[in-house]
Amino acid sequence: MPIYQDFNDAELTALLKEGDRDAFTEIYNRYHWLLHIHTYKWIRNREEAKDIIHELFSTIWMKHDQLSFGPNLSTYLYAAVRNRIFNLLSHKKIESAYIVSLGSFIEKGECVTDHLVRESQLSKVIEKQIAAMPLKMRHVFELSRKQNYSHKKIAYELDISEQTVRKHIQHALKVLRFKLGIF
Repeated sequence: MPIYQDFNDAELTALLKEGDRDAFTEIYNRYHWLLHIHTYKWIRNREEAKDIIHELFSTIWMKHDQLSFGPNLSTYLYAAVRNRIFNLLSHKKIESAYIVSLGSFIEKGECVTDHLVRESQLSKVIEKQIAAMPLKMRHVFELSRKQNYSHKKIAYELDISEQTVRKHIQHALKVLRFKLGIF
């Protein structure tokens, strides 16, 4: 059984291209810590650095027969890590811009769709309940709330007492409160 620690990088990459697991393990053991340190210097997050290194070596093993390492394995590995770091930083920049954009969107009050939908639903429920009221009560209530008539003007227009107008409105509001309390 060969001692893989004695092989140089070119020999290890040749064995790796043939699917030799032990060659892959030796490459991993040689470079994973150095790449981790290099990655950590850039992103200052140990977990993300571990993820980048893990992703790199997973990709190398999955595509070992398709990769071209060039003349120098360490150059390939450092370039691959650098590219992954740049992708991560670019993604973070986009993510940050999105969060800022979302924050300003919410601050401007443009995020009112949910409220508009709820308001529309509530308005429909109210209209349905008003339509279910007795005719006279509904007419008095609509004059009061939709036409903004005073009790005196409603009483004069419908030829009823102000007390009757007051009672119709109170009863209508009581019915609406009860029905909307369920909603």
